[in-house]
Amino acid sequence: MSDPRGLLGPGDPEPVGFVDRGDTSPFVLICDHAGNAVPKALDGLGLEQAELDRHIGIDIGILGVSEDLAEKLGASLVYQRYSRLVVECNRRVTSPDSIALVSDGTIVPANADLSPAKRTERLDEIVVPYHRQIEVILDRRASAGIPTILVSMHSFTPSLRAKPFQRPWQIGLCYGADTRFTMPVLDELALEANLIVGKNEPYGVDLAKDYSIPVHGEERGLPYVEFEIRQDLIGEAAGQSEWAARLGAVLPAAYRRFQVATA
Repeated sequence: MSDPRGLLGPGDPEPVGFVDRGDTSPFVLICDHAGNAVPKALDGLGLEQAELDRHIGIDIGILGVSEDLAEKLGASLVYQRYSRLVVECNRRVTSPDSIALVSDGTIVPANADLSPAKRTERLDEIVVPYHRQIEVILDRRASAGIPTILVSMHSFTPSLRAKPFQRPWQIGLCYGADTRFTMPVLDELALEANLIVGKNEPYGVDLAKDYSIPVHGEERGLPYVEFEIRQDLIGEAAGQSEWAARLGAVLPAAYRRFQVATA
């Protein structure tokens, strides 16, 4: 049977990574910017590999943290393999930076003058399968009446090139209207000495432009937490293991707080 896709070819990786550990854990992890793959047809987006390897192309270190954390929690993990510069999985299609023309001062040549058909290809073949897999696992749990905490994993650069400023936070929590689970997590993190925690820093959740937390969390009524870990802390395996261990203790403790508060 011929491949109906027009963008992704036989040599390209599948967009969705999925580790299914069943539904015994209350947590489901998602990772929007885990990879920096580019379809062969797009020829690296006209960029040097060094650009795809920095924060504009991938959330550095976060996949390693997410894989380790999901294993510790016995939780399922859904992650995206393609670069956010190909198409941004955490933006609504109406957002102007769904396919960025410029990112932190870097012009993305292959994103200029895209026809509607070419934009639709990227959405249909990369974004849609990712969010469909998240929907499948969340629907499965909802149908079985299983309580779910959505955990969204990200990392952030210590400083932007376009707007240089040393970001002091080691970890940030991003949230919108629903803070039911975010607050217990903040309470647990506050118990750790010398940990600088950002509240909606370095980013908040934009309910109008963002996708993952607004749609899978807020619109479903699911409690959630969205983490942003500073990339220089998790660029190597040792740091990834350290942060997975930290969050592997924080999340169950926060869940116990959450259960008491919502009983």
